[in-house]
Amino acid sequence: MTATLEAPAEVVNRSATRPTPQDVVPLKHWWRWIFSAIAVFLLAQLVWTFFSNPQWRWHVFAEYFFNDAVLRGLWLTLWLTAVSAVIGFLLGGLLALARLSGSPLLNSFAWGFIWFFRSVPLVVQLVIWYNLGYLFPTLGIGWPFTYDFWVVEFDTVRLLSSSVAAILGLSLHQAAYSAEIIRGGLLSVDQGQIEAAKALGIPRSRRFFRITLPQAARAILPNAFNEVIGLLKGTSVVFIVALPELFYTVQVIYNRNQQVVPLLLVAAVWYTIFTTVLSVAQYYIERRFARGTARELPPTPLQKLRRSIRRVVGRGSGAARDRSEASGAEAPASASPHTVAALNSSVH
Repeated sequence: MTATLEAPAEVVNRSATRPTPQDVVPLKHWWRWIFSAIAVFLLAQLVWTFFSNPQWRWHVFAEYFFNDAVLRGLWLTLWLTAVSAVIGFLLGGLLALARLSGSPLLNSFAWGFIWFFRSVPLVVQLVIWYNLGYLFPTLGIGWPFTYDFWVVEFDTVRLLSSSVAAILGLSLHQAAYSAEIIRGGLLSVDQGQIEAAKALGIPRSRRFFRITLPQAARAILPNAFNEVIGLLKGTSVVFIVALPELFYTVQVIYNRNQQVVPLLLVAAVWYTIFTTVLSVAQYYIERRFARGTARELPPTPLQKLRRSIRRVVGRGSGAARDRSEASGAEAPASASPHTVAALNSSVH
């Protein structure tokens, strides 16, 4: 005798109304594809003009790219950038500390310096420094509030040459911006850590160089490198004091041979090369100071490239290994004479 169990009507209804699994369809961002296609088209159009338009005159570009005069102008540009950046950031650091000090006099002086040199355009500053001899024919040390320089006296025109005027203008202009960058980085450090260091009796110099400055560098470095890159390109304005830097040299050459576009392209490519070098240096320096913010830093572009190459090579070797194993499994196994004899004896 068999008994038949019937499921309740509620269970049957639940199984009948249970939704069937469906595939997850990702959201399609059509506007991204449209703008990406437009960007690729414009880039391809630009590259096409490089090879199809003869007015670029690439043979003139190749002729003057390593020209001696151009290389001397490039070296002067790099020298002005390095010297002005070092002086500007050192002076900017002192101004930032003065802005954060409790002295009203130092705070007011630093604020006035920053206000003045950020208000006056760089070209105007360069012209003023270069023509300072018209205001003060001589400079020196003597009685205060007089022009009696009995201790030491200098001829202003000889003292402030074109190079000195350019360095003064670039450095003081850069110091005004660097001071605010450094001050903002110092203010970004959590005050609780400084108070804890004070409570532990850590000296002020050690607190600054071991606690405050390394953490402030994370906020200072991006803006600082941005200023250095801007200073590299900003040296092109020193042509106003007749310094033969890169842009001035290129101007002199194309005023003689009328090859304007190829010579401007020479300057643009050199600026781009050294801007790229500074950007790469910025990436790795920021990565070094970012240690401690995360357990594991994201991989660098070179590490990503190496991992991709290893993954492709690993897939290729794995596929070859699978094919060899499959061919070995399909191959017929030949039995040895001893095995055949043993099987015959076991049968009999």
